[in-house]
Amino acid sequence: MKYNALALVVFLFAISAHAQTNLSLKEAVQIALSKSDEVNLAHTKAATKNYEAQSVKMNQYPDLKLSGQYMRLTAANMTMKNAQNNESGSTAQNEETEAPKYVALGQASVSMPIFSGFKLHNSVKASEQLYESELAYASQTQQETAMKVVQFYADLYKAQKSVELFRESLKSSHQRVVDFSAMEQNGLLARNDLLKAQLQESSIQLSLDEAEKNVRLINYSLVTLLKMAPETKVVVREDNIDPNLFAFGVGTEADALGQRKDLAALGHLKQASDANIKVAKAAYFPSLTLSGGYIALDLDNVVRVDNAMNVGVGLSYNLSSLFKNGKEVKAAKSRALEIQTQQSILTDAIKTQVNAAREGYELSLKQNNVYTQAVAQADENYRIVKDKYDNGLSDTNDLLEADVQDLEAKINQAYARANVALKFYELLDATGQLTQSFNLTQN
Repeated sequence: MKYNALALVVFLFAISAHAQTNLSLKEAVQIALSKSDEVNLAHTKAATKNYEAQSVKMNQYPDLKLSGQYMRLTAANMTMKNAQNNESGSTAQNEETEAPKYVALGQASVSMPIFSGFKLHNSVKASEQLYESELAYASQTQQETAMKVVQFYADLYKAQKSVELFRESLKSSHQRVVDFSAMEQNGLLARNDLLKAQLQESSIQLSLDEAEKNVRLINYSLVTLLKMAPETKVVVREDNIDPNLFAFGVGTEADALGQRKDLAALGHLKQASDANIKVAKAAYFPSLTLSGGYIALDLDNVVRVDNAMNVGVGLSYNLSSLFKNGKEVKAAKSRALEIQTQQSILTDAIKTQVNAAREGYELSLKQNNVYTQAVAQADENYRIVKDKYDNGLSDTNDLLEADVQDLEAKINQAYARANVALKFYELLDATGQLTQSFNLTQN
């Protein structure tokens, strides 16, 4: 029986250890970029645009068509008109021939556009720019997904650290309640002081419950993003981030405008819209086409045609386009203006985002220094108040207040340390360098 119980304990411990995982932030980002539905969808959209661009390029090549027909004829009446004079000098007359039994026709034709107002050239250019734009959007989706993982890690660290500190505080608060209960029973402590200690224990218990709930929610969101089993517990520690993170050089505002993929995507869309304006204007020009063909015909007992080849040039011009196409050109120009305006809006937004991220990072550094000092001050304050309380020089209110301040200082310090890394990653994200900081190649 003892061995069975021991085996059960080992088995449960193995399950618990398996359910917990310690992933570095870089590993988590790599998993997210490879399994995220958003990233995969973005790459699929880029692949679709690539196929569409290749399809448009095919329009530059000649069209070759082959066709053939064979038809049986039933009881056909065939009369041939002879246009030549006969020996007696009479005029043409109708001659009846044997009814044909079938007709066979084979055709081959080839046509190639020579000039269409540069419509094909600009259509290819527009499709290529749309593909480049979709690639840039895919890279931007990678940046956004990586930032989600960073945010989840920061939030999960804060929540797990809060649970750790609340549990330590709850343990000491519970012991204080036990001690106060004994003192109250022996008449050494007023009952309201015991009640204050019990109220503080209850408050800490509620805060612990809230923190544990936050851990479960954030952990579930993270493992869902990483496509891991729902029961997986991700343990976040300070060494999960790259120790050389802060040695990574952050670009300037001008660098951000050159590296942001969302702005680059709009740039490619603008080039595509400029090309589409030229495509719309192509209707003002005539179209010139080179064509050639081959025909073979066999009408049973009547006529046979072989090697009937032809070659020529076709010219067409739609006069109505002079009146109808103006609106299409204006619509294309309006779409180009829309994208240009979006570029201007996004440029200003990026500048603002970079400035806010830089200010946020610098503030996090200052807050970390302040909260580090506050922890030392709160520890010392609690020690002094505890000594006074033990010597009857301070009351229970002072002791409990000093304990709460000490707990708050430690929680604030944990949050501040997490915010330093988070705000630095936000700065990298604002400057378009987030995936580069993980040494990941953007597709």
